[in-house]
Amino acid sequence: MQPVILAIESSCDETSASVIQAGKVLNNVIASQTVHQKYGGVVPELASRAHQQQIYEVVNEAIDKAGIKLSQLNAIAFTRGPGLLGSLLVGVSFAKGMALALQCPLIEVNHMEAHVLAHFIDAPRPTFPFLCLTVSGGHTQLVLVNDHLHMQVIGETRDDAIGEAFDKAAKMMDFPYPGGPLIDRYAQQGNPTAFSFPQTQIPGLDFSFSGIKTAFLYFLRDKKKAEPQFVELFRNDICASLQFHLVSMVLEKLKLAAAQTGIKAIAIAGGVAANSELRSRLRAQADKLGWNVFIPEFQYCTDNAAMIAMAAHYKFLAQRFASQDVAPVANLAIAD
Repeated sequence: MQPVILAIESSCDETSASVIQAGKVLNNVIASQTVHQKYGGVVPELASRAHQQQIYEVVNEAIDKAGIKLSQLNAIAFTRGPGLLGSLLVGVSFAKGMALALQCPLIEVNHMEAHVLAHFIDAPRPTFPFLCLTVSGGHTQLVLVNDHLHMQVIGETRDDAIGEAFDKAAKMMDFPYPGGPLIDRYAQQGNPTAFSFPQTQIPGLDFSFSGIKTAFLYFLRDKKKAEPQFVELFRNDICASLQFHLVSMVLEKLKLAAAQTGIKAIAIAGGVAANSELRSRLRAQADKLGWNVFIPEFQYCTDNAAMIAMAAHYKFLAQRFASQDVAPVANLAIAD
């Protein structure tokens, strides 16, 4: 059977819906939330309220654009976690109600697993096994992917995620939210060796970004004491230097993981996978080490329902359905 599945993503501050048919994603509707900009970060309560306001229209748009009827849906998929509990609850509740009304199965999807499976939306697609570096505002992980439904986290951050380090550094420089993409933009005009920051070294494949984040805070404090306009004067060089060091930290661990496993199929996923420095340096490292690199389209890097739909497709084929008493889990982990 080639299923038609509606997928809903509501883990943080993007309300998204997508329809997949016979393994082909038909659309990817995303409604962003601008309410958080004046607060300099996502406010969980405001995020959940915005999801409530947007989810009905977003789902309707996805169904209309797909040109299908509700009666054609074979399953309703949703993000169970990880994410903000209030935001997840909106998506889970909507999916459960819709599945109950249509008398069709529910499919729960792990948000991080879906980021990995975004690589199967379009060609070229990685072959198994492959390594995936998942980098976002909430997570930094090295994942060994054995097949569509079997993954193992072999390295992860012990404190902050790389995306959080980008956003917090941007906030320290008084950039508007979200600041990570602004650092990337300014960095392209700066000198990556202008300033040096300490890179935390942890044995094995785990990461740590709290140290460089704290060092950056003190760096700005000391520089601004001597020159109050320091950030304005050296903005591009500051961004380029910080970005260079953060990207170096994840690429060093990725290189180590590839050497330990002998795997040369390498993928990146998550919101930070849209970072231009990471993409360009990953391709350069691939040429040097003989890797076969896979990078999703920009629209599939950030939170989106198309990746949820892709994961749901493989779960449907394996008949992995959820019950109506399923509840969201804020810190849901990848389970092999």
